[in-house]
Amino acid sequence: MSAHALPAGSALQEYRVEKLLGVGGFGLTYLATDANLNLKVALKEYLPGDIAVRGEGQTIVPKSAEEAETFGWGKQRFLDESRTLASFRHPNIVRVMRFFEANGSAYMVMEFVEGAALGDWIKTRRPLAQVQVAALVGPLLDGLEVVHKAGYLHRDIKPGNIYIREDGSPVLLDFGSARLRSAELTAVVSPGYAPFEQYHTQGNQGPWSDLYAFAGVLYWMVTGNKPHDATARIRADTMPSALQAGDSSLFRPGFLSAIDWALKPNEGERPQSVAEWRGALAGSGLENTRTIPTQPLPKAQPAAAAPVEAAFLEKMESELAQHLGPIASTIVKRMAKKAASRADLVEALAAELPAEARAAFETKYRDRSQPLSAPKTVAEPSTALAASRFPQPVLDKAEQRLAEYIGAVARIVVKRAAMKARDEAELYLLIADEIEDKAEKKAFIRKAVSISGKP
Repeated sequence: MSAHALPAGSALQEYRVEKLLGVGGFGLTYLATDANLNLKVALKEYLPGDIAVRGEGQTIVPKSAEEAETFGWGKQRFLDESRTLASFRHPNIVRVMRFFEANGSAYMVMEFVEGAALGDWIKTRRPLAQVQVAALVGPLLDGLEVVHKAGYLHRDIKPGNIYIREDGSPVLLDFGSARLRSAELTAVVSPGYAPFEQYHTQGNQGPWSDLYAFAGVLYWMVTGNKPHDATARIRADTMPSALQAGDSSLFRPGFLSAIDWALKPNEGERPQSVAEWRGALAGSGLENTRTIPTQPLPKAQPAAAAPVEAAFLEKMESELAQHLGPIASTIVKRMAKKAASRADLVEALAAELPAEARAAFETKYRDRSQPLSAPKTVAEPSTALAASRFPQPVLDKAEQRLAEYIGAVARIVVKRAAMKARDEAELYLLIADEIEDKAEKKAFIRKAVSISGKP
């Protein structure tokens, strides 16, 4: 326990600290309760122990005047990264709900994941078969790809940062070491899982670095042994390969070889992207095992409708990300569930794009074997049209509240709902349908509708 931790019962805005959950190099993480929603959350406090201390009361101050500039720079980075992480919306990435400044420092409010760390979850389930491992791999890789497409790296993937929720779904936690690829990258090391390039600040870090760590987790899952420290593998690699150490009666050779590929000590010899590595894993049967509903397996994320293949979905995500950013992945997956064909999916996705990009997108991806459909006259509702039915402040407030759950796509959802709703209460009921978690949906309706009814 940290001597600098806030005591139980401490209040930070609407949050009440319950207990300390963990201590890291950049701060402390608490279990807290949102007094407004009566909801458990994880509250992260920026407190870099090397350069700052807890002063009087709850205030956090640099240890010296010389450290003040570094502390301020770090706090701004903490806020900037919180802002970006809050834009990610994926069921297998821990959700950042909000962030704020207080006590001379900064705080990040995250979803509190109830379940078990991967290390505890796996104890009663060994030995795992490929179908069980693959059911975790697919959803987590999908989430990691969202992070990479936004230009970020996680940099600390390990068993302790993967949780299995009570419903069996996996979630990637702890983005405290996450950084933009374009930023100065510090050394971050979790022995056995960190690649060699993360041991020094000048290392060539990229998506391949996260893939090394992810493959290290898989190596540990399939062999029962933690990978050797990366520094010990540079001159003479004595670590048995997954292909050698894995049980061939449980895992296909191609699956084990894909793990070994991502664990290459030299970063240039590894897969360079999630899509590239996913292809190698899929070639070993991953794509056929990600959604098999076997108990007590974790619940895999629903696959896209059969007529639309995975490679095409990846292409769509990449195309939309140029215009919509990190929410592209969520939009493509949502539309793919409803689309009966490529043509249907392209048509649905085109409606999500800005007008200036829509025609080019449809022309590029329209199925040439299908006749042109009649021109669509109904497009995304304009802001002016939606505002003609509700005052703009009402729409802005609704969008802001919904964005806490589904991200930037809330803007489109609110505008469309505004064209159907008869009053503000019905507007909130309509947009609440976009919140998948039942408990969150109920809390949203209870809070938002009560607010909408106030004079």
